[in-house]
Amino acid sequence: MKMTKVLLYFAFFPFLLTGCNNGDDDVTATSNEVPAVYSKIYGASSITSDGSYITIKTNGLPDHKSAYYATSNSLYEKFSGTTFGNYTFSKNPNTISSQTLTFKIPLNPQVASSHAATPLGPIGVALNGVPIFNQYAGPSQPLTSEIVSFDQYWGHPQQTGQYHYHVEPLYLTTVKATKSSLLGFLLDGFPVYGPEENGTVVLNSALDAYHGHTGITADYPKGIYHYHITSTDPYINGSGFYGTAGTVSQ
Repeated sequence: MKMTKVLLYFAFFPFLLTGCNNGDDDVTATSNEVPAVYSKIYGASSITSDGSYITIKTNGLPDHKSAYYATSNSLYEKFSGTTFGNYTFSKNPNTISSQTLTFKIPLNPQVASSHAATPLGPIGVALNGVPIFNQYAGPSQPLTSEIVSFDQYWGHPQQTGQYHYHVEPLYLTTVKATKSSLLGFLLDGFPVYGPEENGTVVLNSALDAYHGHTGITADYPKGIYHYHITSTDPYINGSGFYGTAGTVSQ
């Protein structure tokens, strides 16, 4: 991955990575350098900072096998098993294709005075550069009819070929990382974690309406607001963004 302007000394001063005034206002990042935590987004083609926003560019291609890759692709893998929700997989007619995605998220995310609903399309980016979508297939349309088309790692492409995750990115939580690991960031700059925290299952009752809470994580030892996917409610955003969202162009 081409990484520009990575701030190496942040690895030795993790308190500078908190980036949020939500119970830990010791220091916030202000330079044009990129805090080391963003180097975990290994699927990005570039990550830069202008001192206010982090800009993440990616082609959106999953780094794992999928039934939606062209059969000539080395990552193609036939799948006919059970997918998310114990549904029998039913492939949609789309094929994964490369995208041109630019995510611009706040360097120092803050709680919003008015919590905006998440839009259709990308609402965040996973560590492998794949877009994160919300829990709707269309305006106020649940994912009921689409769930059966999630592949072996619980993602699928839309008509444009843009592959994405609506639910837990199974490759990240079971192969590349763990169920307690950082999985990515939403457009408001707050991080997304898996269905466990420090090895303990996260309950919905421990989360707010936006599917998150403030606490210490391995990446933010001083604490930060962060989102969770849970085993009983695998969608990420709850009823909207906790912070003020940045932008995504595609």
